[in-house]
Amino acid sequence: MKLSDALREAQGRGLDLVEVAPTANPPVCKIVSLGKFRYDLSKHDKDKKAGGAKLKEIKFRVNIDEHDYLTKVRHGEEFLERGNKVRVQLQFRGREMAHQEFGMQLVEKVRDDLSGMSQVEMEPKITGRNITMTLTPLPANRRKRRFLPPPKEEAAADSQNGSKS
Repeated sequence: MKLSDALREAQGRGLDLVEVAPTANPPVCKIVSLGKFRYDLSKHDKDKKAGGAKLKEIKFRVNIDEHDYLTKVRHGEEFLERGNKVRVQLQFRGREMAHQEFGMQLVEKVRDDLSGMSQVEMEPKITGRNITMTLTPLPANRRKRRFLPPPKEEAAADSQNGSKS
């Protein structure tokens, strides 16, 4: 459509002619309200920014079972893979406070296990009955997963075998 025809059409509708893609050949224009178009652009930009790094939390206990530990570390890797920060929290209960060194060893083990995916933003710190540590993801090209989930075929086979017995 010719520019003069497009301008006439936009004025006839009481709207504006807005150039959407100036680099295209020929340039692409829309007949819309300029105010609404600007609002939609700002909303779109705000949505892009909101998708940034979120903070995910993984909670541990001192006497966690090995399988539960691996499951939580896998979840941590997934969070880091998506670009989220991870807060590792270890919670003490009752007499566990008497042996805080076991808790610190576990948090350091988590840090070492997730070292291929993250770097420490906040070192492990004891606050009350908790030890907390914050990890941030490494750049995407430096991340290396160590704890991959089992392949879906094996998981399906295991669940079928488990239901038979």
